[in-house]
Parts: sequence; structure tokens; C-alpha cells
Amino acid sequence: MFEKYLEQTIEIIYEDQKGKITQRKIQIHSVRDSRIRATCLETGQPRVFNVNNILSWRHEKGRGSHAS
Repeated sequence: MFEKYLEQTIEIIYEDQKGKITQRKIQIHSVRDSRIRATCLETGQPRVFNVNNILSWRHEKGRGSHAS
């Protein structure tokens, strides 16, 4: 699902392993084994996100919105 957004920006609402929920804008670099490797645009740091922990997302151009 996220593969089509490689090198593009999406906004996500994410729940980490400790249950903390955050909202982030990320630039996706790769998707593999239910993991997204991306850069968090707020911090500029590389991050890995578990696809199963993404609660909601939208493509920056307003297309591809999704909520679970």
C-alpha cells in the first residue's frame, strides 16, 4: 500500500510500542516486511515505522486518506 509513495511525503498518526500516539510528516524511503523506513520531517532523523501501528495516514496532496 505505501510502496506507491516512495520518496513522497505522507502524514501519519502512529502508536509506538509503549502506546504513545504521535502525529508526524514523513518522507518514505522504503517499505519492506511491514516496516517503513522514512525520514521524520520534523526532526530530520531517520525512523522505522511498523505499518500495523499506523492508525491513520494521508498523502500530502490530500489523496490516499485512510483511517483504521
